[in-house]
This record gives sequence, C-alpha cells and structure tokens, in this order.
Amino acid sequence: MARIPYVSADLAEPREIVDAVRKRRGGTLLNLDRMLLHSPELASGWNAYLGAVRTRLSLSPRLRELAMCIVAVVNGAEYEFIHHAPVFIEAGGTQAQVDAMRDPDRAAADSALFDDTDRAALAVAIAMTRSVKVPDAAFDALKSRLPERELVEFVATVAAYNMVSRFLVAMGVEPE
Repeated sequence: MARIPYVSADLAEPREIVDAVRKRRGGTLLNLDRMLLHSPELASGWNAYLGAVRTRLSLSPRLRELAMCIVAVVNGAEYEFIHHAPVFIEAGGTQAQVDAMRDPDRAAADSALFDDTDRAALAVAIAMTRSVKVPDAAFDALKSRLPERELVEFVATVAAYNMVSRFLVAMGVEPE
C-alpha cells in the first residue's frame, strides 16, 4: 500500500513536466510517476535520466532488462519486476528465464537457461545490489564478454534500477 497518496491520474500541471512524463509513458501516468510528481523537479530529472537508460544506450535491451529484473527480485520490488519481465521476454528472454530469476543465485549458476554472458551479468548485478562491491572475478568475467561501453552501461543500469527499486519499496508503490 502506498505510504502517501498518489497525485491525481489526471494531473495537468506543471504542464511541461507532466506532458514529458506522459509522452515517455505513451500518454498515461503510472503509479510510480504519480508518486514522483509530488516533486515535479524530481519527476522531470527522473524521467530524462531513466528515459536515457531505457532507450538511448548501446547495451542490448535483453541485458538491460535482465539487470532490471534481477535487481527487482533482490530488492523485493515486485512493481519493477512486473513491469520489466514482459519487456525482457520481448527483448529475447524466455518465460523460463523470468521464472528462474525469482531465485537469483540459482539463476546465476544455471548454465542450461543462461549463457556465460548472462550468468556473468547476473553475478555482477546481484553483487552490486546486495553488497555494492563486486568481486574481481565476477567483474572480470563480465568485462571479458562486453565491450567497455556496454560494461559501463550495464553497471550504470544496475545502479539506476537499484535507485528505482529502493524508491518503489520505500514508498510502497503498488502495481497498476
């Protein structure tokens, strides 16, 4: 249950900010947006930053969504998982992989469902989320599989979605 009321779904002001958020969301405001819009400036920055992470990086959409899903599970952010699991599947993931991510450690070790790059990515995302520090072996495994730009973008995506999930959980944002 949300810890404070959401702003109205038909919020119109401040127009420039609300319109930008609606545009990124295809015309609607999600519960996350309705919570963020208590602070229009925060919502504006969030919208621009997360919009870039979601749509303008060179990291593959599948790895991006894998990162988002595993962060969501580790942090108990069901809202985030519900929103990103279907996008992971659209990007080439499978329902079996989605189901497996419900147990992060088993997923990171599952060579039948996840290839070497996936497992390395899962290990880095899990370590970053649980303890912030990533063991050298885990980082090096991912580093050997991704170009530097994609490695930076993967780590930044994990960091960004840790922010998202922690906001969702702390504020009690509910799935639509």
